[in-house]
Amino acid sequence: MSQHSKQVIRRFVEEYQSRGDVGVAEDLLAADFVDHSPFGPFPPDRDGVLALFTMLRVAFPDLHAVIHDQAVEPAGEGDNVWTRKTFHGTHKGEFMGIPATGQAVAFEVIDVVRVHDGKMCEHWNVVDALGLMQQLGAVPAAT
Repeated sequence: MSQHSKQVIRRFVEEYQSRGDVGVAEDLLAADFVDHSPFGPFPPDRDGVLALFTMLRVAFPDLHAVIHDQAVEPAGEGDNVWTRKTFHGTHKGEFMGIPATGQAVAFEVIDVVRVHDGKMCEHWNVVDALGLMQQLGAVPAAT
């Protein structure tokens, strides 16, 4: 099961997060999906993930992710898939009230997703939001 679980996450990252194929997200996110670390005002469910990436695609139309590492750990019913990746994009639309800057950005993310029967069921993550906001000039860079 573990190799299949990694393929589910890789497909989600490559085809949905990087290319914007919403049908892939709708296929891979379980109906009762729970996001334990939702971003901003978005609900902690499947619809929240779809809304988040709609917003990100408006702000960063060329958004894409590069996977650096993946590992799988059996987790009772299903597998936990750990992914370390970097998102890249160009700030061409408003993002959280910040007008487009034209700035190229890169921000690190570590995701843990529980996959069961080929569906993404639960999600936890850590995002370098501070680094992103510094790149957009919304927060001063540390000196």
